Parts: sequence; structure tokens; C-alpha cells
Amino acid sequence: MAETIIKNTGKNIQQELNLLRSFLIGIAGKDDEGNYRPEFVKKLLRIAKEKEKFNFKDKKSFLFHIQQNK
Repeated sequence: MAETIIKNTGKNIQQELNLLRSFLIGIAGKDDEGNYRPEFVKKLLRIAKEKEKFNFKDKKSFLFHIQQNK
């Protein structure tokens, strides 16, 4: 049961990250005329495809990483 909850939470987090990425591209990727800046969008898409540098297994490891990078 706990494993199912963890999997569902992971899926929810991934969905939220995807929405956030979409929002950032939609807002920050526009220039003054409201058009997307192709170089900005390409950079974001390239970064989104990169492998994660950190694998957080629990809240302790997540908080530890945040504290190390202040």
C-alpha cells in the first residue's frame, strides 16, 4: 500500500513539473511582442532532456541537497 502511495505521489510530482515547465516556457519564452524566442525555447528543451544530476530518495536527501547549495 505504501509503495502505491509513493508511486502515485511520484506521478503527481512529475505532472506538476511538466506543467511548471510549460508555464515557464509560455511566460519567460516570450519577447516584447509576445512571440516565442526560439533560442530560449531550444535551450529549455535541451536542459529538460538532460539526465537528472540528483536522485532524491526521500525528504531528508532533498533537504540535504538544498542546504548544500545555498
